[in-house]
Amino acid sequence: MGDNSKVNSMNWNQLLSVKRLGLEGVNQSSRKRTEFQRDYDRVIFSSPFRRLQNKTQVFPLPGSVFVHNRLTHSLEVASVGRSLGAILADSLETRLSDNILIREIPSIIATACLAHDMGNPPFGHSGEAVMSRYFTSKEKEYKQLFSDEEWADITHFEGNANTLRLLAHQFSGRVEGGLRLTYSTLASIIKYPCSAENGHNKTNIHRKKYGYFQVDKPIFDKLAKELGLIAIDEQGSYVRHPLVYLVEAADDICYTIIDIEDAHRLGVLSYQETYDLLFNFIEKVSENLKRTLNELKNDQNEQIAVLRATAIGALIQQCGDAFIKHEEEILHGEFNQALDNCLTGSVKEAYAAIRKISPDRIYNARQVIEVELAGHKVLAGLMEEFIPAILNPDDEISKKYIFLIPKQFQTDSTSPYLRVMAVLDFISGMTDLYAVDLYRKIKGLSL
Repeated sequence: MGDNSKVNSMNWNQLLSVKRLGLEGVNQSSRKRTEFQRDYDRVIFSSPFRRLQNKTQVFPLPGSVFVHNRLTHSLEVASVGRSLGAILADSLETRLSDNILIREIPSIIATACLAHDMGNPPFGHSGEAVMSRYFTSKEKEYKQLFSDEEWADITHFEGNANTLRLLAHQFSGRVEGGLRLTYSTLASIIKYPCSAENGHNKTNIHRKKYGYFQVDKPIFDKLAKELGLIAIDEQGSYVRHPLVYLVEAADDICYTIIDIEDAHRLGVLSYQETYDLLFNFIEKVSENLKRTLNELKNDQNEQIAVLRATAIGALIQQCGDAFIKHEEEILHGEFNQALDNCLTGSVKEAYAAIRKISPDRIYNARQVIEVELAGHKVLAGLMEEFIPAILNPDDEISKKYIFLIPKQFQTDSTSPYLRVMAVLDFISGMTDLYAVDLYRKIKGLSL
């Protein structure tokens, strides 16, 4: 394991690059922070990241009972991702000790985890479907305005592709390169490295969705070439950057386990149900765990928190070990599953039990459906006002709608595709609360 010399193989020396998008050839070295630590700081201080605090994760944004939003979810994913990265870095340093960037893998993964949901629209993943459905419902009216590749983008709006755009695109009045992150950090976010036309291949983990819009293809191509990603075909599809597997695992671990904890806090799952689901991850109960749970016997939420942490710890170890075991397959582009499919023993059984009950008990809970329906109404309402306006910019009413679009999303292009992308940039970047407020105002529901 670790022999990366085969022709059709990626190698860590090329995969780990400090080259920075928009600053190629510029020496940005800092003795106080590494390049990848600077990436982390750039994301966490960015406006799109802060806006995640008012975007729904699963359950409605908190009232008297705290549940996770996109911001707290992303911070927790980054914490888990850093731990997974540490497991990999420890393994690689014993074989690749001459590459000083190996020790930066935890920072790369943590940054990618922070950013992984930044491109998602308001109201969770259902928002993607609403934005896509608007165009499919207007196919007779709009399709002739777009190329096949452009139509695929807008009829399958994808939060993953939008994340790359948000981080790397040069918006109006902004600098080239977006946040100007390193190539390795950006590539670690691209879960599905292909275009919309080549996405949605359910048999290939790299192509279940897609990772870049057509307008951003030059950026993706630059990353793929620089980092030596393996091409799958001649249509712009590649295998993932290896670190994507660990970013994906961190996300999967967090939402699977944390959604159970949130469901308990809201009374969707009983204490005993939640306790049993999480306790089943434990292969051998230590005396320390027994003592801790006994000390917290009068605080059920804290007991659940302890079991949640224990479950996450077990999942981190097994997913980290799975990556190391399959490293050579991953580097050769021959690994075609998520790391959480490699779980074993009681951890595998406990994880499967949660995955089995979550669709019905959690993701179709009344509170969740209510948010989705509200999101459908709000986002569809915004689309039906702003899209016709941007495609008919000379109309007097259209000019008023366009005036409401922030300057960074404005465009002078006559291309229908680029004009539509400007509106999608605007709407997808909204928080839930802003989207509701704007919807009420332009629909005349509040003044």
